[in-house]
Amino acid sequence: MCGIAGELRFDAREADLSALARMNVRQAPRGPDGQGVFATAGKAFGHRRLKIMDLSDAAQQPMVDPHLGLGIVFNGAIYNHPELRKELKALGYRFFSHGDTEVLLKAYHAWGPDFVQRLNGMFAFALWERDSGKVLLGRDRLGIKPLYWAEVAGGVRFASALPALLAGGGIDTDIDPVGLHHYLSFHAVVPAPHTLLRGVKKLPPGTLMVIEPDGRRSEKIFWALDYARTTEEENRSFDDWRDILLQSLRAAVRRRLVADVPVGALLSGGVDSSLIVGLMAEAGVPNLRTYNVGFEDVGGEKGNEFEYAEIVAQSFGTIHERIFVPEAELLRRLPEAIAAMSEPMVSHDCIGFYLLSEAVSRHSKVVQSGQGADEVFGGYHWYPALAGSRQPVDDYLAAFRDRGPAEMARTVQARYATADASRALVAERFAAPGASDPVEQALRLDTTVMLVDDPVKRVDNMTMAFGLEARVPFLDHELVELAARIPARHKLAGGGKGILKEAARKVIPAAVIDRPKGYFPVPALKYLQGNVLANVKDALGSRAAQERGLFQRVYVDELLADPGAHITPLRGSKLWQLGLLEMWLQTHLA
Repeated sequence: MCGIAGELRFDAREADLSALARMNVRQAPRGPDGQGVFATAGKAFGHRRLKIMDLSDAAQQPMVDPHLGLGIVFNGAIYNHPELRKELKALGYRFFSHGDTEVLLKAYHAWGPDFVQRLNGMFAFALWERDSGKVLLGRDRLGIKPLYWAEVAGGVRFASALPALLAGGGIDTDIDPVGLHHYLSFHAVVPAPHTLLRGVKKLPPGTLMVIEPDGRRSEKIFWALDYARTTEEENRSFDDWRDILLQSLRAAVRRRLVADVPVGALLSGGVDSSLIVGLMAEAGVPNLRTYNVGFEDVGGEKGNEFEYAEIVAQSFGTIHERIFVPEAELLRRLPEAIAAMSEPMVSHDCIGFYLLSEAVSRHSKVVQSGQGADEVFGGYHWYPALAGSRQPVDDYLAAFRDRGPAEMARTVQARYATADASRALVAERFAAPGASDPVEQALRLDTTVMLVDDPVKRVDNMTMAFGLEARVPFLDHELVELAARIPARHKLAGGGKGILKEAARKVIPAAVIDRPKGYFPVPALKYLQGNVLANVKDALGSRAAQERGLFQRVYVDELLADPGAHITPLRGSKLWQLGLLEMWLQTHLA
């Protein structure tokens, strides 16, 4: 797990090494164990290294193979690299390192761009050909690893983190109206290729981009999630699907144990993380370390699930650490969490995850985490409501969207108004081939879009702020493909995630499964009170905000007058969305 950056010139000038150095420095937390730069005619590549696989200097990046005429900077983890290495050795390739990075170079040489089809893991990379001058950018199927890019005068830059591009300079930082519309519609989710900034794009998940020496670009989607199934799969019994799923889960967890350092686990006390811990223990992980974060109880709302995490930790004999964070500490460290965000994220989990990552990084460099299970296996309340829907786009938006067109018209200033981009996106994704059932259309959208730019991005940003690698077994692409073939009725059984819960019952204590789902908001962020409300008011009333002119003042004043009265369908604060965005802009564009 690392940070990558680069500049490609198309105007016969040399790459700006000072800009690349600034980008590398900005990404230092992603890779505290080493750094490197490689420059050639009109190109320069930077890397920050977190040592997880092959701890020797032989695996330093940028990695160049003069014999093959190839080089690469790579962020991620390829779990099947030992198998691929064996296959490549049989083809005659010789290796000088023992990690996964060199495997990518040889695999590209052997199989061309289609080598990505053979990869099981999370990845973002830039791979260049010495002789042709071509550069290939790639991002994993489910967008676990980020990759941002931007046009600059005479060339293109790319990086693992949006703030790194800003550090390089020369970026158009005007607000993108479509990105803003998505942000205000989908509780801060801005689907690729957009970001909130007009000058910065994201490479979509499951996509390759070829950049020619003259600047021409082309993209190819190499993976799409398909919910088609055979008659046999449709008629397969619940119990048979449960057993097949459990075997696939075991494989996904085992794959993510491939590392040259110990692998721990984040243990929330919920079904998903508990199941991962159980399967890690089952796989024989020695001295398994687990971590759980909790907050204060406020207003009758429980602030932690310590007791459930303890049940799991004791059941499997893990070395367990409770991390208790007082609300005052959460709020004091909030500016740091905002600084760690590549894009603004309104979830209360961000600050908790930030502080959890800090504590975990003192003992572990790699952890497995439970994100993705709700989207892949149907754990949210809007999925049952879509069963049999005749207006699935409308029904999905009614449950999920924060603001409709009328409210949006009152929210943003006229120059940022745009067509109903959120509705257009949902309609386009629902209509795409590969999913005809409304529930499965929603599952696919949430798995490949909403998950990528909310929980997955949150985990990457907050863990990498402390050089901690998080691996997500529920987003193993083979597991996700299997889940897509399981009929929706099995996922919706028992109120949601039925098939997953019954698989879990074979591994973890029933007490962890048969209980209400927990969620621990930060009250000051949920209800906007005290110093947080004062900070939001200051940010939205600041000179910078007035000059930026994103929001209509009448609407802002309406939210400020009674923050608790303006809550989204998913119980988020509309005022916090505006305030967090302005605080993020002031943090990163100052």
